[in-house]
Amino acid sequence: MPADDAGDPALFATMSTMRAMRRLKPDPVPDELLDRLIQAAVWGPSGGNMQRYEYVVVTDPAVMAELAPLWKRCVDAYLATTGKYAPAGMDEAAYARMVAAIEYQRDHFAETPALIIPCYRFPAPRIEPEGLRVYAEALGAEATERMARIQERFSALAEGSCVYPGVQNLLLAARGLGLAANITIWHLFLESEWKAVLGIPEDMNTFAAIPVGWPRGRFGPVSRRPVEEVVHRDRW
Repeated sequence: MPADDAGDPALFATMSTMRAMRRLKPDPVPDELLDRLIQAAVWGPSGGNMQRYEYVVVTDPAVMAELAPLWKRCVDAYLATTGKYAPAGMDEAAYARMVAAIEYQRDHFAETPALIIPCYRFPAPRIEPEGLRVYAEALGAEATERMARIQERFSALAEGSCVYPGVQNLLLAARGLGLAANITIWHLFLESEWKAVLGIPEDMNTFAAIPVGWPRGRFGPVSRRPVEEVVHRDRW
């Protein structure tokens, strides 16, 4: 349910009505509003305060038309596999409505007024032998070996943790400004092709494709699991 306590900060009402809005009007979004979204993202934290993020903002209809076939291929791949069936416990009718919205966005992607691609690239690590010795001593042999096995996952999560807080800020700012937006990562199915169209360096990682525009529908309360169902106090 949306927050409605008069004592709640306005942010709570924003969060509780921030649906993923996929049906967008083709009307352009002013650059100054898009800049405000990026400003909100930049206010988010990043590891070590390195601020290695970059944001590609697409508003040119010709570029959007180039991306539209890639978007279609990615969405079709998603709907044929991961998104083929409703997750366990999810209402089938609600899932069907979500899929219909995804298909609408797919079929009208070329009309998307703005698209934001958050990017991030860690600098090359500077680790000296003495640092590695202290690292292994602090963790112990078993944990050090375990970390070596999951290093790729750890690095991906480390980069993601520098990006996604800013993305959430961006989504909140969009909702606050009356703009529709939703986060997707389906572009990763064809990330190299997306990078080629947008001129993104090959060694720069992309973390989302966020369509932004004025909503065709209305914002409303999100449907989420109740807090008492998801909290484990003190231990699992």
